[in-house]
Amino acid sequence: MRHPEWIKVRSTGTHGTKKILRHHGVSTVCEEARCPNQGKCFSKSTATFMILGNRCTRNCSFCAVKSADPLPPDPYEPERVAEAALALGLKYVVITSVTRDDLPDGGALQFARTIRALKNKKSILKTEVLTPDFKGDVEALKTVLDARPDVFNHNVETVPRLYPIVRPQADYITSINVLKTAKKMYPNIKTKSGIMLGLGENETEVLSVMKDIRNAGCDFLTIGQYLQPRRNNLPVVEYLTPEVFEQYRIKGLKMGFTAVASSPLTRSSMDAGEMFGVK
Repeated sequence: MRHPEWIKVRSTGTHGTKKILRHHGVSTVCEEARCPNQGKCFSKSTATFMILGNRCTRNCSFCAVKSADPLPPDPYEPERVAEAALALGLKYVVITSVTRDDLPDGGALQFARTIRALKNKKSILKTEVLTPDFKGDVEALKTVLDARPDVFNHNVETVPRLYPIVRPQADYITSINVLKTAKKMYPNIKTKSGIMLGLGENETEVLSVMKDIRNAGCDFLTIGQYLQPRRNNLPVVEYLTPEVFEQYRIKGLKMGFTAVASSPLTRSSMDAGEMFGVK
């Protein structure tokens, strides 16, 4: 399916940001997941850092990040991420990772170390983590939250019916419980989740997932159009119009979310600082 007109993104200059990222030897989910907004974000000197390497232990059919045996965590990575964030002049930093089912804590300690390295460099820096589900391990989740990120994000991604196709190695209830547990552990930490549309879900299913996320205590919600990153990924079933996304945004606000970003090109970490109130 060809992209409709409202999906097309104009490329912008990114050389300066990429040069800083390469100099510090850090990875971004922007590049690894082939995000359509990376030109826009890089031109504003913003990026979402991806820790724990670029090899994922899972093989979600929507994701462009490669599935392979990962390397051991790099003990110097948290400091390099902090140095890169400082060089880019960031006020708000988003940290995500591949899924590391091979590690006893799922990589939770590396998240915590990265948050602390960032805070040590610049105490007023705001941080958001976008984590995997840690297989529902509460202790791993606590390790991340004890480092006090300002926002904890875990994406539900899609409706329960499509999990066997979209996220075959994940579980919908586990993801909802991760969000619920995070909010229960640290009520003052903002929680956030996101879903993709265009994979074959229907409106009733989408609204049900939105309610589940809100009932888990989430403050923020992102809704975006799924785009096929590579030929071997799931094809797009439907392109939803900007008007449909706007209706979901309005309904989300009525459900009680503090903020809802919903548009074809919305992505989980895009303009994350603005959603939190950092300009």
